[in-house]
Amino acid sequence: MLTVVIGFCSALVFGSADFLGGLAARRMSAVLVTAIAALAGLVVLLVGLLLSGGTWSADAVLLGAASGVAGAIAIGLLYACLAVGPMSILSPLTAVVSAVVPLAIGLIGGERLGTIGYVAIGLAIVAIVMVGFVPEKGAVRPTIRAVLMAVGSGAGIGTFLVIIDAAPDDSGLIPLVFNRAVNSVIMFTIVGIMVVAARRRNSGAAHGKWRNGLRLAIACGVIDAIANVGLLIGVRIGDLSVMAVLTALYPAGTIILAAVVLRERIAPVQYAGLVLAIAAGAMLALG
Repeated sequence: MLTVVIGFCSALVFGSADFLGGLAARRMSAVLVTAIAALAGLVVLLVGLLLSGGTWSADAVLLGAASGVAGAIAIGLLYACLAVGPMSILSPLTAVVSAVVPLAIGLIGGERLGTIGYVAIGLAIVAIVMVGFVPEKGAVRPTIRAVLMAVGSGAGIGTFLVIIDAAPDDSGLIPLVFNRAVNSVIMFTIVGIMVVAARRRNSGAAHGKWRNGLRLAIACGVIDAIANVGLLIGVRIGDLSVMAVLTALYPAGTIILAAVVLRERIAPVQYAGLVLAIAAGAMLALG
């Protein structure tokens, strides 16, 4: 039961971080937002590590670093495929793949669920699609290239989950600290390359708007770090397959905040998906 609660909460927090990141990306480069968020998350996790401690080991450091590489690749592909569009199809596709990869690995690795549990996971995957799918007028079919990038992004997120799950249980937040450290280095390196490669344009852009974007990016990183801590706790006390499916419901948090803050309309299919997700979570708790 505790794993289900942590999984749902982590999904909603991840969705909240994505919402803030999306707002920040309207004010500055999406790559820069990702880099700043990674650095802010690193600071939070370092403070958490100092307070909570953990056993240092080569596995904890190397697995954390490897998860940082997987995360950087996943984020890069995610932004690339969403830029190509359509988002309404590619976003849920990414979420589904991110759930299926660790789910398959977890079951292959010996994790077993009751009949209710397997049915619940199937319903949760359907809920992921329903929550993430937003019908658009005149929506176009995605290109093969965009679909491949979405699948690659989902596989990268799923790989991150698998690697974090493999980290030693007594390592505390050490794997996440190195995840964020490596992620920050990669993203700021990309930002540096972009700055050097392209001449600066629109240098007279409003400073206040950029500053607001910076605050949103920092908040995104802090909240995302908290969500990752929840994810780490969840995979340590429960099954990877269950946590993978539950955290893939992250579009729900984004959609709810968009409806409340931006007054965006929630489609009936999304309401149905949210209800189905809650039902699947209850079934997982029983299974």
